[in-house]
Amino acid sequence: MWICNFIIAASMTMVLPFLSLYISTFGDFSAEYVQRWSGFIFGVTFVTAFFMSPIWGRIGDKYGFKPILIINGLGIASSIFLMGFMHHVHGLFLLRLVMGIVTGFIPTSIALIAKQTPKKEAGETLGTLQMGTVSGTLFGPLIGGVMADSFGFQYTFIITSLSIVLATMVVIFGIVEKSNGLNKVKERPSRKAVIQLILRRRMLVSVMAIAFIVQAGLFSIQPLLSLYVSQLTKADSVAFLSGLAFSATGFGNLLLTRKWGKLGDEIGFDKVLMILLVLSAVLIVPQALVTDLWQLVILRFLFGMAVGGMLPCITAYIRTEAPFELQGEVLGYNQSFRFLGNVVGPVIGGVLSGYIGISSVFYVTGFLFLLAFGVLWWSSKQSEAKIKEIY
Repeated sequence: MWICNFIIAASMTMVLPFLSLYISTFGDFSAEYVQRWSGFIFGVTFVTAFFMSPIWGRIGDKYGFKPILIINGLGIASSIFLMGFMHHVHGLFLLRLVMGIVTGFIPTSIALIAKQTPKKEAGETLGTLQMGTVSGTLFGPLIGGVMADSFGFQYTFIITSLSIVLATMVVIFGIVEKSNGLNKVKERPSRKAVIQLILRRRMLVSVMAIAFIVQAGLFSIQPLLSLYVSQLTKADSVAFLSGLAFSATGFGNLLLTRKWGKLGDEIGFDKVLMILLVLSAVLIVPQALVTDLWQLVILRFLFGMAVGGMLPCITAYIRTEAPFELQGEVLGYNQSFRFLGNVVGPVIGGVLSGYIGISSVFYVTGFLFLLAFGVLWWSSKQSEAKIKEIY
């Protein structure tokens, strides 16, 4: 599964550094127009994904996650292949919208591994799996930037789709999903019952809200990074340099992701999350003040060291709190919150950058991380107070 996540993450991130540049080739557009549509096109995929994620999770709990991985893999590959033949923003927008139906390969793989991992090892195991995603994210932008500069955007989309097909073949022939018997239970709680279960657990709701805030903060700058890089350098290879800026975060992720997960196993995932949220806020704001590309790359690297542990900690916490037979669906709702953040973030970034400038997006992101810290700290205190009342 580590190999599959590496290939999928690398393939998916190949196109991210030059998405805004690709839109610029559709016509003679203003910078504001390109920035706004970059945010819309980047985020619209997650609108349909927001609704589909709990459905995929529920189906996975009942029938297994491997069939979902295969469907998602082939669906993503087809969508990206067709993107290479788009010539206007509306067609690309619609294709990204449809792609959201099958966006979820990596979250589904996380649910698969989480459900088959002992609770006491959840953080470290999920951190190890996350390293596959991070490694792909690390090399994907660099590969995509080189291919875009060398072969053009269309061939990059085609090669990317073929890489995803390869990962899907690995799932078909190389992944064996262990059956635990619980997914064959005929009487399953209704969706309403699952939602009520989530709402009764305050920390579970808070962690999902934090997943939303974190994703909104992360994705607010993602579609605009190539444009920001172009403002910091006069070099011709903007796509490659944008990939370098993307990959710097991945390098930081790769360095500490597994260790953050292991620390969560030892001292508690909520405590590690609070530490990471503060560190991320401190490291994202200075990125608005850089004057040279090398400064941005260093800060993105340090930022990646902090932000890389968030997803394993959030997933592992849900893994320890959710009933075993419902973990896929509960993780699906958490993924919906993340997808919602993926929608809101690029829109916020696109609108802010269009009216105030790209630098303002970093300040807003820092505020969002501090807001998430406040939510988690308050919920933790409330939970501790409730436990004291009981005992």
